[in-house]
Amino acid sequence: MVFVTRGLRDALLELASNAEPETVTVPLSVTSASELRGRDELPPKIPVFTHFYPPDTGGSVTAVFGMDLSIPARQTQGRFTSHPQGRLEVARTDDLHEIMLVAVPPWTTDTIAAFDRAGRKQELVVVDAEPPAELL
Repeated sequence: MVFVTRGLRDALLELASNAEPETVTVPLSVTSASELRGRDELPPKIPVFTHFYPPDTGGSVTAVFGMDLSIPARQTQGRFTSHPQGRLEVARTDDLHEIMLVAVPPWTTDTIAAFDRAGRKQELVVVDAEPPAELL
């Protein structure tokens, strides 16, 4: 099973809708269920996808140095990819990750799914919980 907060799922669908007809790919990170508010009785150590890194984060740094310095190494456990003209599956051209969330039009809650790196569909469980507030 793959767990995702309702807020993240909705944000990813909106991101994909706004980017259409272009594909959008963003890295995803998890938070332990024990750190979430309103975690729906999940075991404390369950990882829940809660955050994404915007697609243009660090763009100017990447342009200068030729590498993405905006995301700490090994800090993302998944990737979201939209397929505006594709099918609801992992494609050979996708930038693969341990867990893949894939969405297709019409960008509804029924058109997003979770897959493992090999492209096998996983059960996607939406959690009504919020990650802890972050301070800058």
